[in-house]
Amino acid sequence: VSEERPMVIPMSLGMIDHTLYVHGAKAGRLIKQNKEGAPVCVTATHVDGIVATRSAFHHSMNYRSAVIHGTARLVTDPQEHYDALKSIVEHLLPGRWDEVRDMNRKERAATGVLAIDIEYASAKSRQAPPGEDAQDYALPFWGGIIPVTTALGAPVDDNKLLDGVKVPASIGQARKKFA
Repeated sequence: VSEERPMVIPMSLGMIDHTLYVHGAKAGRLIKQNKEGAPVCVTATHVDGIVATRSAFHHSMNYRSAVIHGTARLVTDPQEHYDALKSIVEHLLPGRWDEVRDMNRKERAATGVLAIDIEYASAKSRQAPPGEDAQDYALPFWGGIIPVTTALGAPVDDNKLLDGVKVPASIGQARKKFA
């Protein structure tokens, strides 16, 4: 909550055991306003398909979602801070941490990490065909599911690579998460 309004911010995250980690600029609102142990809610939704029916009323989505409640705490232990940042990078691209240079002292000092020890969590999903009123099946309208797919495309380099630098293994590992 900032200025008495709920805030929703897309974030990358990491997880170690039952602790979720997020990061941001130490001087930023996310870190500054939550470092004293604020209650937080983290949500994620993945849409798997649009459910189209013959009536406007029954349209829906197939999805998977999770809601996590906990209390944020600023990570001050240097080892936990390091491990949390590594878990965030590894969540995005498995194996990437070992393919890049380590963060320097200035970068670490500028990066705040919040740990959220999971107190409550719930999940909800819908993976079902369209639900129609029986009489609507006689209507001349299309009904079904339109799958929503997510995939990692072919990597595009930044045009500043040194000669001979190849696409790292972590990108292939990350692509497996979407297969």
